[in-house]
Amino acid sequence: MAHISPIIGYHRAPLSQKFGTPRQPNLVGMSSIIEMITPYDTPAAFDGLEAFSHIWISWQFHHNAVKNHPLKSNSDNKTQCLIDKGSYHSEALIDTKPFRAQVRPPRLGGNQKIGVFASRSMYRPSGLGLSVVKLESIDIIEGRVILVISGADMIDSTPVIDIKPYVGYSDALNGTSDGFAPMAPVPLEIDLTELASEQFMHIVNAQQTDKYDTKSLSIKGMLNEVQKQVVAADIDHIKALIALDPRPAYRQSELNTPFTMRYKSIDVGFTQIEGGGLQIIKVRFVD
Repeated sequence: MAHISPIIGYHRAPLSQKFGTPRQPNLVGMSSIIEMITPYDTPAAFDGLEAFSHIWISWQFHHNAVKNHPLKSNSDNKTQCLIDKGSYHSEALIDTKPFRAQVRPPRLGGNQKIGVFASRSMYRPSGLGLSVVKLESIDIIEGRVILVISGADMIDSTPVIDIKPYVGYSDALNGTSDGFAPMAPVPLEIDLTELASEQFMHIVNAQQTDKYDTKSLSIKGMLNEVQKQVVAADIDHIKALIALDPRPAYRQSELNTPFTMRYKSIDVGFTQIEGGGLQIIKVRFVD
């Protein structure tokens, strides 16, 4: 009998692509929201959660799976499954390619292999992720619950499977061994060219006249602010994300090679310069 895991909500965030997304939670204090869906968006389901500062989120690596597709045949290494999307079930084809027993963590340079269960790789049999994030607020808008969080390592539209409160006395342990990741990565130095700074502020000023009123207490306004509306304070989050060096490990010694990170409605171009730091060289609006 197949187990059905309900999707209870979706993560809405400035990052819509895997490139640039922090590889672990709480490395960048970037704000995002979880939009709950019916029937899991009822305020009664969150009664008491406001007393906790942090929450655990179970979620799905949705960019690794085959897109939902009407059932045709059980072939080509795909199996028939049901995905519960709140108030209805949708049939889908889920990728079930042969089990990948080993992966190459970026933390080890992208060359050394370790067992998938000794890693936090996205390429897992279950396709599920687990993150602890800070719970900033629980908002009830248009009768629905919206969770404002920070520190997430999930991209935009990530399906959320479950939410649980973080309990410090049992979840935070002393005397642990952290294997090949004993401490947080050291951020690189980040420089912003004058041209990139001017391009960024031009976009910020232009979007102040956006057709959506992002200050209105509406779900549409919140989504626009989180996913599209660029504000001056975003430059700090952009620099913090790039400072973690999202480039593939095997390309982290390349000088003057341009890379692009999508953030909200802009593409941010950066490159490595002499001395090992990274420099933001271009900011471009994308529709």
